[in-house]
Amino acid sequence: MRRAAPFIAIFVIQVLCAFFFVSDILSSMIGFQSAPISWEMRELLEIFAAFGLILGVGLGGWMLLGALRGRTRAEERLRRASGAFADLLQERFTEWGLTPSEKDVALFAIKGLSTAEIAAMRSTSEGTVKAQTNAIYRKAGVTGRSQLLSLFIEDLMRDDGAIRPMPVAQTQATVSAK
Repeated sequence: MRRAAPFIAIFVIQVLCAFFFVSDILSSMIGFQSAPISWEMRELLEIFAAFGLILGVGLGGWMLLGALRGRTRAEERLRRASGAFADLLQERFTEWGLTPSEKDVALFAIKGLSTAEIAAMRSTSEGTVKAQTNAIYRKAGVTGRSQLLSLFIEDLMRDDGAIRPMPVAQTQATVSAK
């Protein structure tokens, strides 16, 4: 709330300044007579009102730039998270020893496609896709699609920011293959 206080104050000043100019114009159009004030005081009020409006425009531009920078940072974080998720998928698929076909089916399953949709996209039968999903679940040590997805969500949401390490046997096999 402390950070918002200056913005709220500038907004209130802008509203008062706009009210001053609009009421001045409307009173002239309607013919509303008010107690006369000296021209020096009137000029001073107009200068302050104009300054308030200019200050609001400057602050609005500054806030817009900040919002655009924040959006750019958020998009970059999302891009990194998307890349991290793709890397995590590939790591786990390799860890589980999935075949290329099983990797495709697993990816489509994680994306939420039905068995029929996966079969249509891969030009295979639904029975083949079911057999492949069962092999994926067995290799991953889960009983269904929701548990498969939860493995990845748990890895991404770890408090320490680290991704679950691959088993030692798999790590050694990867190193020796290089």
